[in-house]
Amino acid sequence: MSILPPPDPGFDLEVPILIVGAGACGLVAALTAHHAGAEVLVVEADSAPSGSTALSAGLIPAAGTRFQRDAGIEDSADLFAQDIQQKAKGENPQDLVDLLAGHSGKVIEWLADKFDLPFSVVTDFDYPGHSRRRMHGLPTRAGRELIDRLRTACEAQGIDIICNRRATSLFAEGDIVKGVRLEGPNGTEDVGCDALILACNGYGGNRAMVRQFMPEIENAVWFGHDYNQGDAVTWGEALGAETLHLGAYQGHGNVAHPQGILITWAVITQGGVQVNLNGDRFWDESQGYSEAARAVLAQPEGIAWTIFDSRIAAIARQFQDFKDAEAIGAIRTADLVAELAEVTGLPEANLTTTLSEIPIHATDGFGRSFLGEPLKPPYCAVKVTGALFHTQGGLRVDQDARVCRTDGGVLKNLFAAGGATVGVSGSGDSGYLSGNGLLAATVLGHIAGSAAANDMKEEHGHA
Repeated sequence: MSILPPPDPGFDLEVPILIVGAGACGLVAALTAHHAGAEVLVVEADSAPSGSTALSAGLIPAAGTRFQRDAGIEDSADLFAQDIQQKAKGENPQDLVDLLAGHSGKVIEWLADKFDLPFSVVTDFDYPGHSRRRMHGLPTRAGRELIDRLRTACEAQGIDIICNRRATSLFAEGDIVKGVRLEGPNGTEDVGCDALILACNGYGGNRAMVRQFMPEIENAVWFGHDYNQGDAVTWGEALGAETLHLGAYQGHGNVAHPQGILITWAVITQGGVQVNLNGDRFWDESQGYSEAARAVLAQPEGIAWTIFDSRIAAIARQFQDFKDAEAIGAIRTADLVAELAEVTGLPEANLTTTLSEIPIHATDGFGRSFLGEPLKPPYCAVKVTGALFHTQGGLRVDQDARVCRTDGGVLKNLFAAGGATVGVSGSGDSGYLSGNGLLAATVLGHIAGSAAANDMKEEHGHA
């Protein structure tokens, strides 16, 4: 991953706006730029648009949308911003927090109105850290559906997406990016551009970078896209870009093991608990699923069992991942605690004591408050481990998603969005507020696409 001078023979192809990465971020940026009248090319290293988005639940937090109002939910960008900063203990750049929270509702409604994405709000359970129900998702509550619909929208608009092309180097003169070298099945191609948008996510797939910046999670299952290799950070630093919070990440402590299927945190927020292989609870699960990754990995064999009941399972079935886990037998069921111990292999005496000690409308010794319905048979359980989903540190950007320089200026025609940028999760894992990864992908992708398109208009006298 290097910075090169422009090729002497010239470029094989030149486009006004080039976008590296065809996850949710890159596709939203492409739709935005095209809608603003710019010509766009999207390149993707994988064989099809996917990214880490396709591995997620595809839920995007947004404040003040009509979808919330239709559901009787009062919310605002200011309240959303407060929630973000409270979860991250005030470690986030306030301008970035305000930018994301303030644009979130507009972007959701724009995607729904312009491209018929049928968003609705998750209304039957709460996500950790959110004081309002503001998670917007598509019918299957699966990131795969979000990617597929965004790709379909791009195709309908005639936007070119070329897959199996991995960006390996940037061409630059001074602080102006001139193009990208791509490696594909037929060798290398050099593509010139007037503006470049980096939508190639973070560095969770780069084990050396994970070991360097977040050693406490280096042994976790990697649950992101393998092409998240830190290219944006490497290129940015070589160009004098500013980075921030490179030790920040989103973990998840509820991934079915060994099946590798994400289990919605609703099984916890609605009253479920986690126990280790001794049948003992070991932490306050209400802190959040990102923190759960380290908590679970610290247990014997890095394994836990998540215990809930049939009432909670009915809520979790709105997620396709949960239904998939049920279909392959990852979710165990039992009518009695003794049977639950048998199907999980947990010590019956310890498990019985643990479940009996869960308080009703009170707070336990870990500091968790149980205010809803208590667990009751039939019981459900799933064996889980901790995973790294995506990194949250990265390039710092301004209000137009331009990459900031360490000297206080900006790289004028280099934009970054989504996981390529610093997120709003503070400096570690505990600052992650549910959905912030897709929030940064959609909002910053939208802003980057708009800003790049406006630059093209001004450059060619169409402003």
